[in-house]
Amino acid sequence: MKTNIRSSNKKHSKKTGYRTRQKTKGGRKTNARQRARHGSF
Repeated sequence: MKTNIRSSNKKHSKKTGYRTRQKTKGGRKTNARQRARHGSF
């Protein structure tokens, strides 16, 4: 029987969340792009 791998929201957001993106130049660019598309998100 295979082990069920549960996806952790906390771990995922730590890797790909808003705060993590703000730490790099490219990430800030991504956030700015999202802001331009959707307004403040």
